[in-house]
Amino acid sequence: MTLILALETSTPICGIALLSEHNGVITVTKRQVEGVTGHSQSVLPLAYALLAEQGRSKSELSCVAFGNGPGAFTGIRVACGIAQGIGLALSIPLIPVGALHALAANAASRHPGRLIISALDARMDEVYLAAFLADQSGSLTLVQQPVLLSAADAPVFVMQRFLLWQREVSAGSALVGLTPCLIGEGWRLAGAMTGLPPEWLIDDLTALPDAYWVAQLSWLAWKKQQTVLPEHAAPLYLRDKVAFTTAERATGQGGNPRAAPAIGIALLPMSGADLDEVLELERSVQSHPWTAKNFEDALNAGYEAWVLRGDSELVGFCLAMVAPDVVHILVIAVAPKHQRHGLGLMLLKQVSETAKQRGQEGLLLEVRPSNSKALAFYQAQGFVQIGTRRDYYPAGKGEREDALVLKKTFEPV
Repeated sequence: MTLILALETSTPICGIALLSEHNGVITVTKRQVEGVTGHSQSVLPLAYALLAEQGRSKSELSCVAFGNGPGAFTGIRVACGIAQGIGLALSIPLIPVGALHALAANAASRHPGRLIISALDARMDEVYLAAFLADQSGSLTLVQQPVLLSAADAPVFVMQRFLLWQREVSAGSALVGLTPCLIGEGWRLAGAMTGLPPEWLIDDLTALPDAYWVAQLSWLAWKKQQTVLPEHAAPLYLRDKVAFTTAERATGQGGNPRAAPAIGIALLPMSGADLDEVLELERSVQSHPWTAKNFEDALNAGYEAWVLRGDSELVGFCLAMVAPDVVHILVIAVAPKHQRHGLGLMLLKQVSETAKQRGQEGLLLEVRPSNSKALAFYQAQGFVQIGTRRDYYPAGKGEREDALVLKKTFEPV
């Protein structure tokens, strides 16, 4: 039997759900309270009452799932911290579930086979937004990582990327039933839907992430063994800076920092449809590039793979392998004419966020000693040399070049 406790506290609603699976039969029971500031005093009593009501004890729990955001800064820390406490006390793993993912799962249950775009109110006239493809069974594939945007920028951002999202999910084949579906309270903000096609489906514009869907998604993750150790769990923050310091306020920077304006670059999961352009870019920046077979094998093996796309071209990509303790960055490249514009950092940040959500302790990569620009870039991002691989790289004329092994260790949350 599998028993999963799910916590969702990223909004004004404090939600708890208990999922049990026995002989293939799944039941989910949910309880919630609303309007309690911070939820810290409500979570455990609500959870223990639900366990008692179902005739279960905390010692029977298989794991704890928690909504890791994005959302209210204090709320997502409450869920993460309480989940960590339970996990450490019972020696059981945790499953982080994104708030926008939970929203999309809600819509997908009613609109399978569609592109689901979920949005939450991030305050200050801004939204958190992500896009998912729901197949006919309701299973979700991420096609746009969560981003923080001005609500007024959201329609332009979505329309610029809509064709790219289609390209990612169709790989050139005919699309069926891909009319987008919008869900989430973020779409109610002024300007958030201005200019979007009127035929797009509107699901629930009052919807918030719900513990029921956190529980359902955690069951899918549990079956795939996608858990993290309690000490490695972390909230998902999209707003890197939540307030100005006293010194910054003294210079006139009142209020809180706002999201940067949307840029014309989309960060998307790599698919087979991208490989021709990936190969072309790889050959333009590497003296000894990967082959098409290398990339195909990596995608088939399920490696982390991302591309950066402008309006009409691929401008960067990265590929990384998930190891037991670290994520190993294998290839990262930005087109020469687009270098020195922060795109490499965008790719590196995505790999870092993925690694943190999976509970890895850091990132690992190799770099040629002769590649002084790359070495300086990685050192500036906190990588330090931990070793050397002798004669690792081909260097032409039958010679070889060493590789410096660099590692970045994440700071404890």
